[in-house]
Amino acid sequence: MRIILVTGPGGSGRTTVAAATALAAARAGRRVLLVSAEADAVLGEGADGVPGPALLRPDPAADFRREFLALQSRSAAALDLLGAVPFEDAELTELPGSTQFALLRALRTAAAGDHDLVVADLPPLPEAVALLALPEQLRRYLRRILPPERQAARALRPMLAQLAGVPMPAQWLYGTAARWEAELAAVQAVVDAPSTSVRVVAEPGPAADDALRTARLGLALHGRTVDRVVANRLLPADSPDPWLAGLAAQQRTHLESLRAAYGSVHEVPHLGRAPRGPEDLALLAPGEGTDAPDPGLVPAPRAAIEDPAEPGGVFTWRLPVPGAAKRDISLVRRGDELLLGVGPFRRVLPLAPVLRRCTVSGAALVDGFLRIRFTPDPGLWPKDAVPSERTP
Repeated sequence: MRIILVTGPGGSGRTTVAAATALAAARAGRRVLLVSAEADAVLGEGADGVPGPALLRPDPAADFRREFLALQSRSAAALDLLGAVPFEDAELTELPGSTQFALLRALRTAAAGDHDLVVADLPPLPEAVALLALPEQLRRYLRRILPPERQAARALRPMLAQLAGVPMPAQWLYGTAARWEAELAAVQAVVDAPSTSVRVVAEPGPAADDALRTARLGLALHGRTVDRVVANRLLPADSPDPWLAGLAAQQRTHLESLRAAYGSVHEVPHLGRAPRGPEDLALLAPGEGTDAPDPGLVPAPRAAIEDPAEPGGVFTWRLPVPGAAKRDISLVRRGDELLLGVGPFRRVLPLAPVLRRCTVSGAALVDGFLRIRFTPDPGLWPKDAVPSERTP
């Protein structure tokens, strides 16, 4: 199954392009699912006898109520001891963040289906970057707060509570954490799968240039692959109207900036009206084979560990940070983790086993890569040992 995650700056037309991509693939005979809360207005009424995509609408309110009531039911005994009054379905209103969780669950549901292609309409940048990073971040928090290995001591918990003089975490809490871990792992597997990629939609202009530069850093930091860049709402270059011709020339200037950054950009024309219905969407489909990566796109750079040229030499961890400046980057080692900040984005990266026995001896920004140098710590390597582990 192929999954395309469509995003772009706010107002760039990402929902329209997502719907056009899904419709074109469905008309080509593929089984397509469009995940979107806003595509109804764009799709309009389908033409008779013409295949179209199935539509999955995330429902944050219903999703929040269902999950909250399930948690309340599982923890009923603990809540009774505290004298808490349980909530009823009718009085629950969704909290901030519910939309993101509902969309992630919709992606997991979509991936479990039997479709050939799933097209997901994501929030604007950089919210989409944060959304795609959420499963990994929450799993790290869960492991720190409720380490799975402590569950092995559940039989000793009553005795430990007496010795420590404080109550130990209840079994239902560990059970809930295990369920959340399983759900988050399933979502992360969908997002990280090689068959999942990001499609970026932008209306060429100065605001788009800034937004895409920032978003590109975030996508690279979290290892996301951009499979196609779509320049939306392009004005005709040969308009006799001087005002429109000036706007078109400005768009073309920024279009060249996109090409310089990404290597290939698909152009989608401005229809002169708000697109609505299958026929309009057919005019906006981003090229042949819309479910395949653009062959002209510059491949996404990958992180890699370079072995030292000589025994006992320096390891180099190369991390892609395309377009970053030195002032954008912050780097801190904390135990067996590396806290990396790039612009407004942060990611905690676990060190490979070979790097845990090294000290950070420097870093440099070279050709779009952050090259972090690690020197073997003599106190952690056996005498006369030659470092030979490597982790892709």
